Formats: sequence, C-alpha cells, structure tokens
Amino acid sequence: MHAEKSKPKPLTPTDWMRSRLKGVIEPLAEACLRIGLTPNLMTALGLAFNVAGALLVALGHISWGGVLILIGGPFDGLDGAMARRLGQPTQFGAFVDSVTDRWSEMLIFMGLLYYYVTGPDPLAWLYALLVFLATMGSVMVSYTKARAEALGFDCNVGVLTRMERYLVMAPALLLNVPWLALWIMAILANVTALQRAWHVRRQALTKSTEK
Repeated sequence: MHAEKSKPKPLTPTDWMRSRLKGVIEPLAEACLRIGLTPNLMTALGLAFNVAGALLVALGHISWGGVLILIGGPFDGLDGAMARRLGQPTQFGAFVDSVTDRWSEMLIFMGLLYYYVTGPDPLAWLYALLVFLATMGSVMVSYTKARAEALGFDCNVGVLTRMERYLVMAPALLLNVPWLALWIMAILANVTALQRAWHVRRQALTKSTEK
C-alpha cells in the first residue's frame, strides 16, 4: 500500500502576507546587510522602538507611540530574512526573536493599562478589563502553539496571530483609537487560542483512531 500523502499545512494570514511581501523583504534584508547591520541588531532595534512606543502610550502620547511601534514592526520580518541570507538561522535565534516579540507586545499592553488606570476616563475599568483580556488572548495564542508543537502537533492556524495583532494595534494607536484594537484583540485573540486548541484536539483524536 502506498503511504498517504500528508496534507499541506493550512496557511495563516501571516503566512499569506509573508509570501506576498517576500519580494520586498528580501531586497531590504540584503540592503541592511550591505550597510553593516546584523540580524541581532535588527531584533534589538525592533524591541527598542516598541519599548519607546509603549512608554509614549503610557504617558498619553498615543499617536506618537503608534508611530514608533509602526516603525519597529518591520524589524520583526527583516531580522529573520537577514539571518537566512547569511546562512545563519539558528534555533536560538528563533527563540530570541519569539521572546522579544512577546516582550514588545506585553509592554504595549502595559503602557495602555497605565494610561487608562491613571487617567480620568470613567470607562477606565472597562478598558483595563479589555487590556487584560487582550493580553490573556495574546499569551494563549503563543502558548497553545508552543505547547502543541512541543508535543508533535501542528498548530499553524487562527485568525489573529502575531502579525495580525500588530496590524490591528499599531494603526489603532496611530489614529488614537486604542479601544478599538483592544475590543478586536480581546475577542479574536481568545478565539484564535480556542481555534488552536480545537485544531490540536482533532489531530489527537485522529492519531488515537489510527493506533
């Protein structure tokens, strides 16, 4: 009997966007390497822009914080592309990239939380709750994937992964409507975590029936 062909992994919106932007990212990565930048420096610069943006958000300069966070976003794609062009992608590099991504996102949430709890808005309690729910969803999206892959399952699914969350949050900050991003992320990030849990459950049930 012929072995069944494995089904192709489902593409997330992040995968789709990366494939479409490859023709832009690769030349930019080459240009950065030519002027002496390194993948690790790009990772550090991306984190620095996000830290500075989160600080501005906390101080109430929402739109300016959004500007810095928008600038910092592309570094997330360039560091990996630069490492691949150098032939230097490593598991530790991927680990550091993921960790700095989580730090960046959590710092933005912390900036928003500080902004709301220290401000006069009568709905601050609601926005603080949304920050918590959005943070919980973000953490669970990452955790479900990490835990699933550690157990040998594919978990590349979901409507609001890292890139989509960035594309929701950064423009909302720039336009000074952070509450809109919080509503979207509080709902859809947690939906994404549930999607991933369900996806892993289906794989586990399939494996158990094949034994």
